Amino acid sequence: MEFNDYQTEARKTAMYPNLGGNFIYPTLGLAGEAGEVAEKIKKVIRDANGVVSEEKKGELSKELGDVLWYVANLAEELSLSLDDIAERNLEKLKSRQERGKLKGDGDNR
Repeated sequence: MEFNDYQTEARKTAMYPNLGGNFIYPTLGLAGEAGEVAEKIKKVIRDANGVVSEEKKGELSKELGDVLWYVANLAEELSLSLDDIAERNLEKLKSRQERGKLKGDGDNR
């Protein structure tokens, strides 16, 4: 599946206040779902000595899917294409790698 195809299909399931004019809702949802991913990983470290079981992988896959849904809908609210976002991100990272700037701080490395 292509990112833009996912974005289109995810949008069909979006139901929240002021759809099409509300970037706050998917932003908050994204933060919440990312927090759920972090919580599950934290518990893997605490309870399973850092070993991710197949069951936990399944749970994490579902949570990461929720993260992706919110990213797609936030992009839609901002009139951005997930394909373009992904492509630009890889270009940025490859440039940093080529220049030896993957490590460090700041957005404009």
